[in-house]
Amino acid sequence: MEQNLAKKGSRGTANYHRTEMQREMVIQRLRESGCRITKQREMLLDVILQEDCTSCKEIYYKAITVDAGIGSATVYRMVNLLEDIGAISRKNMYKISCCMDCNKENACMIEFDDNTFCQLSAQNWYKVISEGLKVCGYAGGKKITSVMVDPCANECC
Repeated sequence: MEQNLAKKGSRGTANYHRTEMQREMVIQRLRESGCRITKQREMLLDVILQEDCTSCKEIYYKAITVDAGIGSATVYRMVNLLEDIGAISRKNMYKISCCMDCNKENACMIEFDDNTFCQLSAQNWYKVISEGLKVCGYAGGKKITSVMVDPCANECC
């Protein structure tokens, strides 16, 4: 049992070091781009690295819990800056939330390998996902509340 605790502790430490290393690399890139490293920029970077944020608005809401004086424009500028230096990519930030009763049209767009598209209403999207999960044995009678998508970064997909 002591060995398991040691393994868990070292794994947690490894994650912390990885985040600190990422943080330092991003700060270095910002400096190389001629940016000043302010307390607000450091705090926003920490929020982005430590939290599971899917949008600028989410980053903003988490950031104001740390610094109530931060503005949404500061968040958007920082996200743009991080995207410009290649530290993040907004195209990989997705979270889809929908319920069975939503009436939104064109809630989901699916692209196929022949460059054609299929647009689904929220109700049809929910039905496709639910039925697919049921057929594959994943749903177990549970209802979907949200789906998070992390697209493949490779061009092979």
